[in-house]
Amino acid sequence: MTPHSGSPGPDSTTDLDSAQRLMTRFTAQLTTQLDRLGHGNRRGSHEGVRQGGRDRPPTLVAVAHGSRDPEALRTVTALLDRVRALRPGLPVRLGHIELNQPLLADTLAALRGEAVLVPLLLSRGYHTKQDIPDAVAAAPHLAARIAAPLGPDPLLAEALHARLAEAARRAGAPYGTGAAGVAAPHRAGVVLAAAGSRDPDAAVDVARTAALLSARLGGVPVLPGYASGSGPTVPEAVRALTALGHDRVAVASYFTAPGRFATQCANAVQDLSATPGVAAAPLGAHPAVARLVVRRYEQAIAYAPLSPPAATVGV
Repeated sequence: MTPHSGSPGPDSTTDLDSAQRLMTRFTAQLTTQLDRLGHGNRRGSHEGVRQGGRDRPPTLVAVAHGSRDPEALRTVTALLDRVRALRPGLPVRLGHIELNQPLLADTLAALRGEAVLVPLLLSRGYHTKQDIPDAVAAAPHLAARIAAPLGPDPLLAEALHARLAEAARRAGAPYGTGAAGVAAPHRAGVVLAAAGSRDPDAAVDVARTAALLSARLGGVPVLPGYASGSGPTVPEAVRALTALGHDRVAVASYFTAPGRFATQCANAVQDLSATPGVAAAPLGAHPAVARLVVRRYEQAIAYAPLSPPAATVGV
């Protein structure tokens, strides 16, 4: 019987042994290379963050403005507690631009590795374009990325709507059953009270939020009013709505937390005795705001791998 028609002959056995040894050596080499590649990715690849392959995701650094009002720090702390509840295991830290501890520079100095800075600010402006990038530049030991500010976003319109409804209920809902919990739509008007800025991008962002809130309220007119900057002020916005026939005006507080500007804007509508209205609380720790903080963090990571120098992610 020939070797091809029965059991292998000596030459075939030798060939088979050689092939087995070659396959064993190739498999070992391939396993070693893959193992090295895996370890390399774990040490240096930022893509693993998105795939959940890393033991420790980049730290979320929430950047608050800061305020002398003690309620501001309590409110931001409550907001970050909600963020932690949404993402258990995510390291979350707080840093303030001014007025409160911890300051952003101190928070960044204490961190190592990777970080995503999420401004708890509602529009573009000097803080997002200058102060926060400067703080990151002063922390070259970090691989950091700066997320977009919270606003504008439909989730903020959701939270603003909820705060208006709460204010109307506290006031006994004297303004009918319109979409805002204020007046019927043809009588209601809302002033979106914001901090104000000399940066024209800030006004664009606030105007977009006003449009989102108006749509959320079923077409109730929403005019921006500012505590500082080029205006219009909150009283001027209230008067403009009244002149157009909207005799029930509410103020939506477009602030992350309580503070001097938020109080100033809330008082403005009450000072106009001819135009009774309600003033809503700031956004605070509303669940929609917490979801938005997580969204901005995730958008910043998904945009591109983390790498120094820091870059700002626009949305």
